[in-house]
Amino acid sequence: MKTDCCIVGGGPAGVILSLLLARQGIDVTLLEKQRDFDRDFRGDTLHPPTLELLDHLGLATELLQHPHSKLDHLALQTPGHTIEVVSFRNLKTQFPFVVMIPQATVLDFLIQKARAYPNFHLELGANVQELIQTDGVVQGVKYRQAGQSHEITALLTVAADGRFSQVRQLLGLQPLVSSPPMDVLWFRVPRLAGDEAIGVEIRTGGGKMLVVLERLDHWQLGLTIPKGSYQALRHQGIRAVHDVVNQLAPELAGARLKDLQNWSDIAFLAVESSYLKQWYVPGLVLIGDAAHVMSPVAGVGINYAIQDAMACAKYLTQPLKSGQITTQDLGAIQKQRFLPVRLIQTLQAVIQKQIISPALQPGQSVRLPLLLKLPLVKQLLAHVLSYGLWPVQPEN
Repeated sequence: MKTDCCIVGGGPAGVILSLLLARQGIDVTLLEKQRDFDRDFRGDTLHPPTLELLDHLGLATELLQHPHSKLDHLALQTPGHTIEVVSFRNLKTQFPFVVMIPQATVLDFLIQKARAYPNFHLELGANVQELIQTDGVVQGVKYRQAGQSHEITALLTVAADGRFSQVRQLLGLQPLVSSPPMDVLWFRVPRLAGDEAIGVEIRTGGGKMLVVLERLDHWQLGLTIPKGSYQALRHQGIRAVHDVVNQLAPELAGARLKDLQNWSDIAFLAVESSYLKQWYVPGLVLIGDAAHVMSPVAGVGINYAIQDAMACAKYLTQPLKSGQITTQDLGAIQKQRFLPVRLIQTLQAVIQKQIISPALQPGQSVRLPLLLKLPLVKQLLAHVLSYGLWPVQPEN
């Protein structure tokens, strides 16, 4: 099989890029290892620039007809105080909020739109095994699907296959890794009809931190724990998790925790932040988590991965149409995206050090840096979290 662009990984970046290229008449094949797009506890936030892109494509209104919720601020709750950390309300956009919508809903919607183009091809259950290389240039991949071996040659291969990127491993690329001071345990409890809408709250107290995310039919909770303490917590038993909910979210405790009885009901996220020094080799570019893994702080990972996809479409559409891609073309993507990525990772590290680490220490009080109390700084923070250092503008 032959295609112009082979994209490995059917997450938000891979699917958005597939759609953008297919709309330009480029033959694109998307390989996804799983057989569907339904994943548990995956990122499901769409920030303003992503909504603006979808609106530019004429898709935002239709997508937002699906059940979703809107978040216009982030709040930190300490014993006796609720502090608004960041507000999106004053962003100069028609979307001054973050949309929370299941990732599977978004991906299925975008795939449906991509299928309208005969030059778009989707292969589910396609597990990449090997890269096809000639004279140091990547020219496609070999993959397994339904017990059969296949290969696809391509002018361009894009690795959008996430934090555990198989393509990155096959290339032998080693990211520079930092270990944020925490890990997260994700789980859910039922949402009842009379529950108050709160969007997102980060609750702290007694050396504990609990992220409370409003969902349509449930509450998603993220118990933030010190890095490396997971096994010790497991040794205490599931009741230790119940105790934190009882302490920090008593309105969600009691009978709602009856289904949270086993560690199999909890998803463990080992928080990591990393980046590659170089995102490309001849014939191939890495984007999203394959190139830079984000901490979950502020939920910007999807947004930044989609910005990578937009940069790919911006710089590679014409080379793909001309049938010739140079390393300069691939390097232009990293040139636009590297500094914004490193800036947000640095900002996340500051938040982790100044806010999260103290919150996980018993006896320490959580205090926002004085700068974050200034309205202008809060507005700048909202802009950086949403748009980064400089946003990628969608092409006509």
